Amino acid sequence: MTSAEGTDAGTASLPGSLSRSKRRRIGIRDFDFSRQVAVMAVINRTPDSFYDKGATFALDRAVESALRAGDQGADWVDIGGVPFGRGPVVTTAEEIDRVAPVVAAITAARPELVISVDTNNAEVASAAIDAGAAVINDTSGLGDPRMADVIAKSQAHVVITHSVGPPRAEKPAAHFDDVVGEVRAFLVERMARAEAAGVPHERLIIDPGHDLDKNTLHTLEITRRLDEIATIDAPLLVAVSNKDFIGESLDRPQGERLSGSLAAMTACILSGARIVRMHDIPQTVDAVRMIEAIQGWRQPVRLEHNTHPTHNV
Repeated sequence: MTSAEGTDAGTASLPGSLSRSKRRRIGIRDFDFSRQVAVMAVINRTPDSFYDKGATFALDRAVESALRAGDQGADWVDIGGVPFGRGPVVTTAEEIDRVAPVVAAITAARPELVISVDTNNAEVASAAIDAGAAVINDTSGLGDPRMADVIAKSQAHVVITHSVGPPRAEKPAAHFDDVVGEVRAFLVERMARAEAAGVPHERLIIDPGHDLDKNTLHTLEITRRLDEIATIDAPLLVAVSNKDFIGESLDRPQGERLSGSLAAMTACILSGARIVRMHDIPQTVDAVRMIEAIQGWRQPVRLEHNTHPTHNV
């Protein structure tokens, strides 16, 4: 939000307009994105995820991981059945079989957790919504022409993400004349497409797609100029955790990117991001809640330091 929009103390310090979209009911949770950041945990029900290498592929492990993330303070869990990058073909039926049972089990056990499903397939999205998903996280940005219609006929939100061409496909080297301008224009156009199909504006979320069909310089520029994307009137999600732009910026392999991930996340929040998709939940929750406290959005859990006459330090 811009400084002109806030009237309460502590709510006017970060960019991102959100003029129609500060308050959202997602699933059964209410969010005020003028003064709140939602932490989204990543649950990969895949054998070939870039981060956990299949650690949560088994159904019970995926459900346990999601419930543990909720216990650790996550507001939201994102279930994925197919990685974005190149790999073996996963049929629609197989993808549904991977994600729908996880969604149903989490819904039954922890209905207060927002559940999203990471898919670019409209048929999978429909099955996920039927199983209890409140959000479809579409990394293709409505690449499936049926997706907007599926969302419009439901009560689900949709994350419209910037990427170039179909996921899982071999693509040429990334090229943009102005990566931020092109990403912003894409998101605005795809939002208009969704609304034309009947998706209410209040159910749209945007994601600039860090590293998706972009090289490290592109992603760093998006992060540096994220406030330009945050002026779009929709909650802004970022997925920066453990990505290659962090590894290449710091020369760190997978497993050693937590500090860089938290730094990138913090920069994004200060530029307007309000939903953060992350792997390391306890550390992420602490960092997010600290940012909220610094901004004056959240009161400290306790006040003891220098509050008593005998305290001198």
